[in-house]
Amino acid sequence: MASANLTARPGSPLRGRVRAPGDKSISHRSMILGALATGTTTVEGLLEGDDVLRTAAAMRAFGARVEQLGDSRWRIEGQGGFSEPEDVIDCGNAGTGVRLIMGAAAGFPICATFTGDLSLRSRPMGRVLEPLARMGAYWVGRDKGRLPLTMKGGNLHGLTYRLPVASAQVKSAVLLAGLHADSGVEVFEPEPTRDHTERMLRAFGAEVDVADQGGVRRIHLGYGQKLHGTHVRVPGDPSSAAFPLVAALIVPGSEVTVEGVLLNPLRTGLFDTLREMGADLTIANERQEGGETVGDVTARHSALKGVVAPPERAPSMIDEYPILAVAAAFAEGETVMRGVGEMRVKESDRIALMAAGLAACGVAVEEEPEGFIVRGAGKVKGGGLVRTQGDHRIAMSHLVLGLAAQTPVTVDEPGMIATSFPTFRSLMTGLGGEIAEA
Repeated sequence: MASANLTARPGSPLRGRVRAPGDKSISHRSMILGALATGTTTVEGLLEGDDVLRTAAAMRAFGARVEQLGDSRWRIEGQGGFSEPEDVIDCGNAGTGVRLIMGAAAGFPICATFTGDLSLRSRPMGRVLEPLARMGAYWVGRDKGRLPLTMKGGNLHGLTYRLPVASAQVKSAVLLAGLHADSGVEVFEPEPTRDHTERMLRAFGAEVDVADQGGVRRIHLGYGQKLHGTHVRVPGDPSSAAFPLVAALIVPGSEVTVEGVLLNPLRTGLFDTLREMGADLTIANERQEGGETVGDVTARHSALKGVVAPPERAPSMIDEYPILAVAAAFAEGETVMRGVGEMRVKESDRIALMAAGLAACGVAVEEEPEGFIVRGAGKVKGGGLVRTQGDHRIAMSHLVLGLAAQTPVTVDEPGMIATSFPTFRSLMTGLGGEIAEA
């Protein structure tokens, strides 16, 4: 990865039509489910970022044949299970990858050791390991389950589990482990989280029942489910599409369309919030692809106003709060974002880093334990050097800010952008943005 800083400069309006990279959540799951299935799985539109490539390498280590065919097309030959890896599974920066892989691996009588980069090793895994241990998996590792850790699986029991906090990763780990438990598993979630695992399990042949019980969502996976290879078409990632779309909203004279964006209602909270802020955001050509709704999203420069983002919307946009904070910086008035404490245990403490980065660019920000408030003034001075701690979303968000600020904005450690959006710089410059090495 390049080590040079990147600087974004205000300049021309952004214009054009682009396609977002494949959705990261679905890309991870297509690799894991393909490896767990029997037979051939083909994947079209896979996100070929560092995080997903780590998951692909992990599936090879567990015995699947994983082949890159070119042009974001991949083939996975699954054996219906995992074999014991010969070496440590290094998941790099992929938090979603490691948590889902641990869930899948727990179902088999094998030992596996997991590690990652410095950021991933600092992130607690206890929320995933606790239900897996209740099912019968055993692990040894550092305090709070931090990596590196070794897990031994197999002989799992069924489980009824109520998520203490909304987490698609924990839910998915339990469901993946439950594929090889001695009875069914069910998960109750206090707030609906992204449901790609449930949808994709069905696409691979499993029966998954989802129902509302007194306002709580119940997901049930019965005993003895078998997965069979299938074809997966990965839609465009709404979390990645957010960057060029917000850039179009804040750069005067801009109009950008991102094609083929995933419109799963559990992933579109940012779009709802931006519209409430007054964004000229339209969706055309809605269609079904691979069991998901997708569409072409167009954003035009807009006069934005501050809003209160409903805390219950957080699960549908948890990764988009950094770029929402950038939109808020250019809005008139306060934008209040609360109930987002999960941001503090992502790749970095995203609340702290966004508050610091925006403040360095002249934006008034108030940080809270479980959220933050951005006091927008319709324009942003810019001029800051933003410390990203290697967090890709912090870097991309501030580069978008720099395209509309009065003076350039520089971010450090931009190499980590490749974990989720390896074409970010070329896509943004192709639309007319000025982003260059500093």
